[in-house]
Amino acid sequence: MREIRLLALEYLLRGITVFVRGYTRMCMNVLVGLVGSDESIKTLRRTIDRTREVGDELTVAVVEKPEAKRSQTEMTEQAETLLSETNIDAEIITLEGDPGSSLVDYAEQGEYDQLVIGGGTLSPMGKIQLGPITEFVLLNAPTTVKLVR
Repeated sequence: MREIRLLALEYLLRGITVFVRGYTRMCMNVLVGLVGSDESIKTLRRTIDRTREVGDELTVAVVEKPEAKRSQTEMTEQAETLLSETNIDAEIITLEGDPGSSLVDYAEQGEYDQLVIGGGTLSPMGKIQLGPITEFVLLNAPTTVKLVR
């Protein structure tokens, strides 16, 4: 019985509802924000893995950030490639304006269960350091935010 409880706890932590005679998956409506960094690509890959595993509804928001490594067009193309390689059907949208504000505003308009963003580095002391976009989204998002590091 203890093993069943531990398994149920693990599933609940992963967003899956468990019943005694089996389990059903609790799919979420997920918005993932990309801003042109390597962390954004890692975030998208991890989100695609979860989507493939549990069947979440996925929307990819590509936000323009002028100082980013990749342009908005490059990020959109890379997102399309990753999604097509994994046979995931997701909507890709582009957002203009301040990256943090536009992502939070879009999340407010939709009915998203989770907003996924990448970011955060470790300081020499081992503490997480957040960039301004990540910090803004974490503090202002209307929904649960998942930070992928």
